[in-house]
Amino acid sequence: MDKNEMWVKEQKILRTIKSLEKNNMEGFLVNDEKELLEKLKSLIKEGDTVSVGGSMTLFETGVIDFLRSGNYNFLDRYKKGLKPDEIKDIFRKSFMCDDYIVSSNAVTENGELYNVDGTGNRVAAMMYGPDQVIVIIGVNKIVRDVKAAIDRVKYNAAPANTKRLDSNTPCTRLGYCVDCKSDNRICNEYSLIKRQKIKGRIKVIILNKDLGY
Repeated sequence: MDKNEMWVKEQKILRTIKSLEKNNMEGFLVNDEKELLEKLKSLIKEGDTVSVGGSMTLFETGVIDFLRSGNYNFLDRYKKGLKPDEIKDIFRKSFMCDDYIVSSNAVTENGELYNVDGTGNRVAAMMYGPDQVIVIIGVNKIVRDVKAAIDRVKYNAAPANTKRLDSNTPCTRLGYCVDCKSDNRICNEYSLIKRQKIKGRIKVIILNKDLGY
């Protein structure tokens, strides 16, 4: 990436961090995956019970392997061989974990977190339950406002995810959301976190690179 473009994106990140702080959330800028993992080490205590929401970003950045290191009680929803009831049990236990690590579909420059879920387990845990929620995003997920966040999901995140999951939905064929009534629809639970009552409960770590959908 051109250094001038990097600078422009960095300024966007810094503006967003200031807005997050005004909304009782914390924001951090990291430049690469190594800095990200060091930041996580500083935020999560060894022995903590940790869970994650569904996210391509966590795989891309090495966070899943980091949590499997043995230093944490990791409720691993991605462990091979899990049965549906076992995954459901992990989702429920996630509400009582010390740390919940997740990405976000979009974060506005006003410091708001916008997300759309299939079953709601991710957005529910972000809003209530875990003592600490750590949101990891690439700079590509920062948008100007809520309208831009909605558009980002409709025209980018949703169709990309349905394509990845090979879902039988119209957006898999069209490349954009048509607000379908399909049984395979993954856009069912919508949330907008504008502010936190408990200061610092939500922390947003932003990498100055593109990550995830």
